[in-house]
This record gives sequence, structure tokens and C-alpha cells, in this order.
Amino acid sequence: MRSALLSFLSAVLWLGGACGARAENVDLQLVLTSDVSRSIDNEEFKLEREGYAAALENPQVLSAIRSGPTGAIAVSFVEWSSVGEQKVVVDWSVIRDGEGAAVVAAQIRTAPRSFVGHTSISDGLDFAVKRFDVSAMSSPRRVIDVAGDGTNNSGRPISDARDDAVAKGIVVNGLAIINLNPNFGFIAHTQPPGGLPTYYKENVIGGPGSFVLQIDDFGSFDDAMVQKLVTEISGVEPKKDGKLASK
Repeated sequence: MRSALLSFLSAVLWLGGACGARAENVDLQLVLTSDVSRSIDNEEFKLEREGYAAALENPQVLSAIRSGPTGAIAVSFVEWSSVGEQKVVVDWSVIRDGEGAAVVAAQIRTAPRSFVGHTSISDGLDFAVKRFDVSAMSSPRRVIDVAGDGTNNSGRPISDARDDAVAKGIVVNGLAIINLNPNFGFIAHTQPPGGLPTYYKENVIGGPGSFVLQIDDFGSFDDAMVQKLVTEISGVEPKKDGKLASK
């Protein structure tokens, strides 16, 4: 009798744990990854950070979130630089409304800068892919946002990292920041042959509906990020106007 009772209690506890571990459903899991390499000075870094925070709180973005089937997305924010230099600035957070967005925005605004190193887009992308393994979320779409102002100059080939992410069913989108005032030694890095948007289109982005958005200066980062987030959250086809180019 005692043995049967213990078995019953164990089964109840196991079922309770299994139900408690059930993944939360959201419309989109999004990893925002931001380049904080040394080609980005402190003023540009501040504009970049504020752009992310302001975009998440923007009414257009919140409206796009609410319009989804579940009315929620999950976001994680990562900064990256050289090989081995990646940091989770904001862990997985569910955003349903302005209150949730404000919590994530506050963390983005107040966290210290993570790195000032080389530009390993590939290592940052590999790190971002692993974020989905610990999200405890379930969604029909998984997207990684890569924002940077230069080419991959550290780590394995970025196209290999991109291909591995796409093979896992992850869409990789890009935000190519045109750095108009780079230090002299960074010109070839920030202004590659054919332009940075073309480099991103050919090497960084991938997956169904993937796109790269070009912005011409850090001052317009927030407006560009709003456009990018609305496009990603709504799942609509990107505009083809020379500024937002699909794969």
C-alpha cells in the first residue's frame, strides 16, 4: 500500500514538473545582436543603444506585437565584438505591451558597454544561435538581427556561420550602418568594395524573407530599427526601395 502511494505521488510530481516546464508560446523569438567593436566610438555606441531602446517602446512596434496571433514576442539582446567576446545584455524577455517593452528598454539603456575589440560577426552569430536553446519559448519563427558597421575581420567565415543558422530554420536579418566618420585605419573595414549593404546581403543575411536594412548614420538608428522590427514582427515582405533589400 505504501509503495503504491509513493508511486502515485511520484507520478503526480512528475506530471506537475512536466506541465511547469511547458514552453510559453509567442509569435516570434528575436535575438538582437549589436556590434560594439572599436570602429564604433562612444558617441555612436550611445546612439545605437538608445535606438534599440526607443524602437522597442515605439507605438508602431507595440501595435505590430499586439496584432500577432498570441500578441507577444520574446526578445534577447546580445553585444559582440572579437572572437569569444559576446555578452547577454538582456536575457529572454516576453513583450506584450508598453510595460514589458519599458523593462527591456531600461536594461538596454543602463547596462555598461560590453567590449571594444575586433569585429567577429561569425562568433556573434554562433553565440546568438545558442540563445534559442535556453529560451524556454515556442514560436513559429526565430530571427537573429545582426547590426554592425563593418565586415567580419575575426573568427570563422561569416557565410559559414550564416549557413549553419539557416540550416536550423533561423532567419538572419541585417542592419548595415554606414559609418561616415570612421578612423582612417577602419575605412576598408567599414566601406568594403560594393558597399557594406552588399556585403551583408551576400554574406550575413539568410533564410526565407531575410533582408538587410541600410542606415546612413547612427543618428537615424532608432527610425531604422522601428522599420526593421515592424517588418520582422509582422512577417511581411520587406520593401525593395534601395534601403530595405531582401535576399
